This record gives sequence, C-alpha cells and structure tokens, in this order.
Amino acid sequence: MDFQDIAAQFGITAPIVAEEEIHSGNINRTYLVTVQDEDEARQYIFQRINTFVFKNPEAVMSNIIKVTEHIKQKLTEKHGTYDRRVLSFLKTTDGKPYYYSGTHHFFRVYEYVANAVAHDVVDSADMFYEAGREFGEFQGCLSDFPAQTLAEIIPDFHNTPARYAAFHQAVDADKAGRRAEVEEEIRFLLDRQDGCEAITNALCSGEIPVRVTHNDTKINNILFDKDTDEAICVIDLDTVMPGSSLYDFGDAVRYGASTAREDERDLSKVSFDLALYEQFAKGFVKGADGLLHDEEIALMPHSALIMTLELATRFLADYLNGDEYFKINAPDHNLVRARCQIRLAQDIEAKWEDLCEITRRCRH
Repeated sequence: MDFQDIAAQFGITAPIVAEEEIHSGNINRTYLVTVQDEDEARQYIFQRINTFVFKNPEAVMSNIIKVTEHIKQKLTEKHGTYDRRVLSFLKTTDGKPYYYSGTHHFFRVYEYVANAVAHDVVDSADMFYEAGREFGEFQGCLSDFPAQTLAEIIPDFHNTPARYAAFHQAVDADKAGRRAEVEEEIRFLLDRQDGCEAITNALCSGEIPVRVTHNDTKINNILFDKDTDEAICVIDLDTVMPGSSLYDFGDAVRYGASTAREDERDLSKVSFDLALYEQFAKGFVKGADGLLHDEEIALMPHSALIMTLELATRFLADYLNGDEYFKINAPDHNLVRARCQIRLAQDIEAKWEDLCEITRRCRH
C-alpha cells in the first residue's frame, strides 16, 4: 500500500515517517500514519473501507460527513469547541471525503485523536456510565438532524420483525439438518416474537421519533481520555443511519451489562448486571440532556430484551442455515452464541421489575 500516494490525495505532502496497522477493528483495514512537517509531527488514521461489507462506500461517507459536521456545530454551541470530541475527516484535493484508487479500494483519512484509548471490555461501572453519557450526547447532538436524509447502509439492520421473518425461513428450510436438536431454543424465541415488535411498532405509530442511530454501540467504539478516563468521542460511524435511539441503548446494555462473553459455553456465568444497566442508563439520559422522549426512556428495558432476542434469532438462524454469515471457530459456535443470548434474555426477564424501577428513577 502506497501511503505517501494516498496522503497526497488528501493534501498531505509532508513525508511519512511511521506507519502502524491497528488490529482492533474487524471490518476495515486501519493504520496509524505519522508525518513529519518541519519541526512538527502529525498523526492520521488511514482506513481502507471494506467494500464487501459496505457495498456503497460513497453513501457511507456521505452519511458520516453529514453527521460529524452537525455534531461539530452542536458541540461548539455547547462546549465552545469540538476538539477531540468528534472525528474530523479530510477531503481529497478534488473535494471528496474518500479516495478511490481503483480495483474497489476506497480510502479515507481522519485526524488522529491524541491521548485517547479504546477499551474492549467494561472494566467498571464508572466506565460504563461514561460510555452511556457519550452515546447519549451523540443522540442529543443529532436530535434535530433530519435522520430520513441519511442512506440506509444495511437495510432492516434492526428491523426485528424482519429478523424474525428470516428466522422463520431458516427454521422451515432447515438447510443444515439441525432443527431437531434445537426445538427448545426455537420455541423460546418464537414465543416472544410479538413482544419484540414494541420498538418498530412505536416507530411506525410515531410514538417515538426516528433518530440517527450508531448501530454498533460496543464499548470499544468510544474513545476515553488517557488521563481523566472521561469518554470523549464516538468512533466507527460506518453504520450511522435512521432508526431508534433504543437500538443503540439496547444493544449497548445487551453487550456491556452481560457478565460473560457472547460465546460463553458455561451458561451459569451468563447474567445481566443491574448495576451496570443503571449506570449506562443514567449516563445515556444525562448525555442526551433532556432530548429523549418519555416514551423512549420507558421502552429502555424492552430494548435490552429485544436486542438480545434479535441477536439470538440471528445466531440460531445462521446455525440452521449451515453457518453462512458469522465466522465460527467450532461447528456449534453459532448454537453456543444463540444459547448464550437466550440465557441472557431469561435473566433480563427474571429481573424485569427491577429493570423497570431503575429506568423510572433515570427519568428524574
């Protein structure tokens, strides 16, 4: 890869003195590039967009630029600056937010956020509170953005009825001949299908607004200040598109408040941590700064359960289909994942009244 040529396309003419691949992401190829300009060293993130996953990189970048420019304006109004609090993408010499080098290779460049770190796991309640506050501020900054003007990067990504329809198809087809061994799991998920339509029904009725959603709200998509541990910046904006704030909230707590990995075989280790849920919920509501509707906050417990069940249907459907979508490291990997999510859903249901009471406290 000719980094100097790519840099020149974005108006960076200083010589490159260091380049390092960053392996934390699973989709795009990412590099930290350092250039030396006279007495000053500057750093950038270079990314090659995965066009197998993102079929329309132009639309991806159009969404990202619209959203980040809006956030910059809102942060400047609120804090007086947006420095380090939002990603800043460079334009090419012909004014585009990406460079196409041919052979399906699209590149983008943004300024490196200095003195910041990302975490792969939730180490403390304080960290999860900070993550919630930062994702909440992301929602707050974009509360007046016309979400419908964004391209739908992955159609029906969190359309739970559509996910269930795909699950039904996988069950009926039984392509891999595995249905007989998972009838109990199938029945568990199908018994909860009607309740999983709560968010999409509220969106369709106008009870809750269509908002800009991040759609990958894991803890490692937040940058934290190395010195203060403050959450400062939301990253990985490829799947920004229209949806519900509850998609982001529910998926974040599904992942972050679980006491085990997504592929934990020992289901006795899998539970839903109410203390972590409360901290994230408090942070999310505070960060949004009063811009979330009461109806959205009331549906937060539902979102935790719905996002968990939705992912369980995806894992189990893939198992029934012969493991076509998710990468696996064992023949039963998708089944293990599905059972883990089902166990988490069971614990959420067992703690339902506590979740609702915690959420009511967060509204005040």
